[in-house]
Amino acid sequence: MQWRSLVLGLLLLRLGLHGLLWLVSALGPGLGFHQRFPFALPPRGAPDPPWPRAAGRCGRAHWGCLLRGGGGGCGPAGGDEYEKRYSGAFPPQLRAQLRDAARGMFAFGYDNYMRHAFPQDELNPVHCRGRGPDRADPSNLNINDVLGNYSLTLIDALDTLAVMGNSSEFQKAVKLVIDTVSFDKDSTVQVFEATIRVLGSLLSAHIIITDAKQPFGDMTIKDYDDELLHMARDLAVRLLPAFENTKTGIPYPRVNLKTGVPPDSNNETCTAGAGSLLVEFGILSRLLGDSTFEWVARRAVKALWSLRSNDTGLLGNVVNIQTGHWVGKQSGLGAGLDSFYEYLLKSYILFGKKEDLEMFNDAYRSIQNYLRRGREACNEGEGDPPLYVNVNMFSGQLMNTWIDSLQAFFPGLQVLIGDVEDAICLHAFYYAIWKRYGALPERYNWQLQAPDVLFYPLRPELVESTYLLYQATKNPFYLHVGMDILQSLEKYTKVKCGYATLHHVIEKSKEDRMESFFLSETCKYLYLLFDEENPVHKSGNKYMFTTEGHIVSVDKRFRDSLWQDTFPEEEERNAEKLKPNELKAMNSSSNCNRVPDERRYLLPLKSIYMRQIDQMVGLI
Repeated sequence: MQWRSLVLGLLLLRLGLHGLLWLVSALGPGLGFHQRFPFALPPRGAPDPPWPRAAGRCGRAHWGCLLRGGGGGCGPAGGDEYEKRYSGAFPPQLRAQLRDAARGMFAFGYDNYMRHAFPQDELNPVHCRGRGPDRADPSNLNINDVLGNYSLTLIDALDTLAVMGNSSEFQKAVKLVIDTVSFDKDSTVQVFEATIRVLGSLLSAHIIITDAKQPFGDMTIKDYDDELLHMARDLAVRLLPAFENTKTGIPYPRVNLKTGVPPDSNNETCTAGAGSLLVEFGILSRLLGDSTFEWVARRAVKALWSLRSNDTGLLGNVVNIQTGHWVGKQSGLGAGLDSFYEYLLKSYILFGKKEDLEMFNDAYRSIQNYLRRGREACNEGEGDPPLYVNVNMFSGQLMNTWIDSLQAFFPGLQVLIGDVEDAICLHAFYYAIWKRYGALPERYNWQLQAPDVLFYPLRPELVESTYLLYQATKNPFYLHVGMDILQSLEKYTKVKCGYATLHHVIEKSKEDRMESFFLSETCKYLYLLFDEENPVHKSGNKYMFTTEGHIVSVDKRFRDSLWQDTFPEEEERNAEKLKPNELKAMNSSSNCNRVPDERRYLLPLKSIYMRQIDQMVGLI
């Protein structure tokens, strides 16, 4: 009997120790067992600072319980709340209601613009008035770079009307543009903004009108004589002086639509502003059969590309157009660089030039090597979640600990190259920030877990990535994300005559401005997210969105140029056509890494990692 008592005692002791180990793993952070650890895949040189300490964060000390199926806090029921909220099918009737709500959101903003602001450029939704250029203060670039006294919001919204199937209002709006808009204005505008918002929309609407299939309904215009195409050419010609008298071929940032480059023009421009003109200028050239516009835009891209660091392959964010000297040496994925990378890939998709894809793949490889931090795989392993940071273009060293809201576009770009798994993780990080504030602050400091710049001007980037991730995965999680975004916009930004910029994402105070991209992008992507039967998805046509959300068809006429190759010596080297499998991500963990069908109704990101991200932004 004594030996049996001994055995029983040892058994109870063992069970007690197992229970204690489970308790430590479950409550480790609170008991002092939680360890902070640096990012995986560090850049060359000194290590970067780690993530901020977050209570309950998944660290090395309690990975055992995570692998046994526990949640972020490693308790027995961890993660259940995520699965309950996001998993499973999304009710069709709810989806239809949200589609109609997105259409109603657009209609409320558009109708109020037409009632209170047209023909001015923007709507002041709080005071129900129009807004144009700030003539009294030419240095007010926040306004004057964008507003050119050419009914900007109406032009920018044209293809959204078509996508939503409103043929009567689309036809009415096109006629208004043709009859009332002129670019012969004494307005000094930013070349980039005029290109993506105005030129791109005119081209998109022209393509919709002249499409023989008319997939969106009857969007034809009686006696239409290519007026929008002629207007697009007129605007582009007025932008061409920006490319003259520059020693590098990189354009001036601004032009006066009447007189050309101002005498006191700045010789410094951002990489995205100078290098994101190729899609619109290339489409215009191919529709007109005139290589001029594509040639100047492509020359600017090549000039910027030639200035990248020999050591890292990275570009800076601000360059002197005369000397080629990098004034801003920060390399990141947000403001100043975002659409440069986007248009390398989208130019290839539209025009089929191998050199564009080669540049993109080289750039993507450098981004992965120097900007990406965190664990190697999104959905498995230990460590911090993947995040892309701002570094010095020459050394790869961390420059600051903030990211900006424009970077939320990047998961959508990753979807286009098939790097879906990595896109899932980065998107989840931005969604967590949205959940915390009901909006995306313009800059968020991931080290301090707080906004650095507090306003939110109704930007579309998170919605865009949400839409593209849903199209890639068909996971209902992204419909829930879209519902959260739509409800936040209705709750915090809707005012008497439209939707207003949030001045302070915490206090929810507002600014009296509704930027045109709210109608051209934010509302459009929300609508398409919930409209499964939209012709964009069902017509059999292939479409691509510009960086301003304007829809263009991907077809053979844009692949074929009517002129001799723009850069013949380089085209000879790249004459071989790409094989289909050459369009792929250069991520270290995946090439064209798609989400399996069996995960369609599961969380795209395991609940332990979702909880980890929520804790890292201070949400829980």
